[in-house]
Amino acid sequence: MILHIDGIQFSRMFCSAAAAVEASRQLINELNVFPVPDGDTGTNMSLTMAAVAAELSENTDAHIGAVADRVAQGLLRGARGNSGVILSLLFRGFAKSVRDCAVLSGPGLAAALQEGVEAAYRAVMKPAEGTILTVSGQAAKRAQAAAAEDTAFEAVLDEALGAAELALEETVRQNPVLAKAGVIDAGAKGYCVILDGMLSALRGKPFVAVAVEGGRRERADFSEYSDEDIRFMYCTEFIILRDGDRDVRKLNAHLGSAGDSLVLVDDEKCIKVHVHTNNPGMALEEALAYGQLTAVKIENMREQHSQKVIENPPEGKTAREVAEPVRRFGFVTVCSGDGIAGVFRDLGVDRIIPGGQTMNPSTEDILKAVDATPSEIVFVLPNNKNIIMAAEQCVPLSSKEVVVLPTRSVPQGMSAMLVFDPTLDPGQNREEMLAAISNVTTGSVTTAARDSEYDGQSIREGDHMALLNDRLLYTHSDADFVHNRLADELAKGDPSFITVIYGEGVNAEEAREMAERFRRRCTGVEINLVSGGQPVYSYLISAE
Repeated sequence: MILHIDGIQFSRMFCSAAAAVEASRQLINELNVFPVPDGDTGTNMSLTMAAVAAELSENTDAHIGAVADRVAQGLLRGARGNSGVILSLLFRGFAKSVRDCAVLSGPGLAAALQEGVEAAYRAVMKPAEGTILTVSGQAAKRAQAAAAEDTAFEAVLDEALGAAELALEETVRQNPVLAKAGVIDAGAKGYCVILDGMLSALRGKPFVAVAVEGGRRERADFSEYSDEDIRFMYCTEFIILRDGDRDVRKLNAHLGSAGDSLVLVDDEKCIKVHVHTNNPGMALEEALAYGQLTAVKIENMREQHSQKVIENPPEGKTAREVAEPVRRFGFVTVCSGDGIAGVFRDLGVDRIIPGGQTMNPSTEDILKAVDATPSEIVFVLPNNKNIIMAAEQCVPLSSKEVVVLPTRSVPQGMSAMLVFDPTLDPGQNREEMLAAISNVTTGSVTTAARDSEYDGQSIREGDHMALLNDRLLYTHSDADFVHNRLADELAKGDPSFITVIYGEGVNAEEAREMAERFRRRCTGVEINLVSGGQPVYSYLISAE
């Protein structure tokens, strides 16, 4: 039984742990659904440890306190992702505890593990149970009890690993996100791999990666999650090189109010920040007040999730099938309503994706339609501002050339298709189609589903609402009042062409009356009436 270790042994153990995490990287990635299902925990933990392991591979310093401090500093600067930052915190507390130690025994290990857990909990703004925090806490707790029975370093580490593995099995029942997916926590699995890799090196044995066992999934089904499940899109990380001693509590509160998964590590010389936010620029601008920024990294987690779904289809589901191109250009659009879909097909659209205001398709849905389009180049028309970003994520994911037109409405999509010219190249067509989109003014009429306040206007359930280019124009209990006000507003642009698309629940006579409102207000206007059959909106109206 090994009673204590020095800095050289600790270096070998850390390098072994880093190699173990790299060997288990994909296994850990396949479990990663919390805090977001982006499948990168194994990669982040591996890269976090690898930067330090390279430096330690030739270490000759036997003072464990000095070596642990080097590890903590290196991990802090190289930490990637939520899991990497928490891992750096665990080692930071560890290093603080052993700073003055030349060698480390069992009781010292127990104390260091506990201080690491406390450091991590202090820095994580909203600690969640059933994660690496829980598992490391249980390992530290068992280590303290074991150290009271046996002071040998090896014995205490063995007991800590055993407790961590038992706690790991419970994570699937402690965290509702993990329970839904039927998997253990990825970061917690990575922590167990680290302890196992260290113990293997201590005993002079090679690390053996162990697959998930028992009545759980060995991997998460990432297709069960939508891109929209990722509330805050950008994983934003950076280091602030301190300029003064300004209190970071204000920064912590500001970032915490604008995102989630916030971990802020306040060091004497630098501040390490990890946060999920929809506005990385705001986070960086606020941070500049504390010093110079370095190691800035911003990743789109919705894109990562989509890539994970595409590259790793769950068991029983087929991988992507890409249609062989038989022509140069193809088209994919998003819309609802049989009539609208029919118009798009008549205009040459290959694939229709059902969706719109109340049902936004995911990147995977759009990518499947792109893949199924038998052309070299595929134009995608989202027809809704909330779908544009999901569509744009298909560009780097598809083997085809994908051109996304930022159409924000069905009328814009129709106008873009009308000007497409197959004799032009993709760039020229995009410019022509963008010009057509810019000439379209879109009006729409819908009914309020509940009482609310919007743009300073009070809305009651059942009120009729008129919108102009997504901006609330009028709301009133009288439908005729709203229709007339919308017609007046559209007439101000002196349009020469108007299309009235009427939805489900509107009969042909009512639609003709709506068209007449425009005919009376616009001299010489050409009016086209279309039975769109769309839900939610009784009318979609384009004026050009």
